[in-house]
Amino acid sequence: IFKFLGAISVDLGQHRIKPYLPTILTPLYRELNSNYAEQDPTLKNLSQEIIELLKKLVGLEAFSLAFSSVQKQANQKRAMRKKQRALQTVANPDIAARRKLKRHKNKAETRKRKIESLRPMYKAKRHRSNALKDLAMVE
Repeated sequence: IFKFLGAISVDLGQHRIKPYLPTILTPLYRELNSNYAEQDPTLKNLSQEIIELLKKLVGLEAFSLAFSSVQKQANQKRAMRKKQRALQTVANPDIAARRKLKRHKNKAETRKRKIESLRPMYKAKRHRSNALKDLAMVE
């Protein structure tokens, strides 16, 4: 898709690409700012190359305006999701408590996995999974 975006932007040219610049930059920006563990470095490099190509194609000023609008929009979405999560914690404390228990359980499992990888002889005790017990609320 990134190669397609680059090819389309070169094909359209400098003047016809400007209205579509924010639309093209959105996935590129998302890929550059993602911090997933299993992220593909070639994808990140490709998005960086296409951004450089767009910068040369439309000029620094037009590119900067479009890129800043994409950044602003992404930050607004992130803030909105954070606000909704905080509101949900207040409005639905039982859902928030369940989410918190799940997060703590995952953290403990991760810690056990990490210890096992560092010390292969050590076998951490694993919690036996009973679906109904895991869903029950702990008081």
